[in-house]
Amino acid sequence: MENVEKINVLELIPQHPPFVMIDRITYFDTMKISTVLKITSGNMFAKSGFFSEAGIIECIAQTCAARMGYINKYLLNDSVKLGFIGAIKHLVIEKKPKVNDEIDITAEVKSEIFSVTLVAATVKCGSELIASCEMKIFLTNINSEC
Repeated sequence: MENVEKINVLELIPQHPPFVMIDRITYFDTMKISTVLKITSGNMFAKSGFFSEAGIIECIAQTCAARMGYINKYLLNDSVKLGFIGAIKHLVIEKKPKVNDEIDITAEVKSEIFSVTLVAATVKCGSELIASCEMKIFLTNINSEC
């Protein structure tokens, strides 16, 4: 398996700048992925020095997209597919990170049936847990233009 930290995440997700909310993958296996994002003042979800709740949710969704993108591209030799959030449960946001913080996002598969994946996700800033949720992702058969 390739060193995942060297992979350009833009090859794995359907989003394009300025709507990219992950910088790089730090860990990957077929059931779990971790990514990071350095929050900049120019980020569209940065307001009044803080990163919004919507930005946190989008980071989780794009982390899930990177997992499926990696599986499709590197393991199945297929194209990256489009997906969408089907449901979010048990969302807890303890604290909004600040501009210049680096956040770590982890999504771990709880179940996967056909094109539906349920993940448990966490977002940390340093060692502090700042958000968690369960997210249901639906994957389509539509090829992304990545």
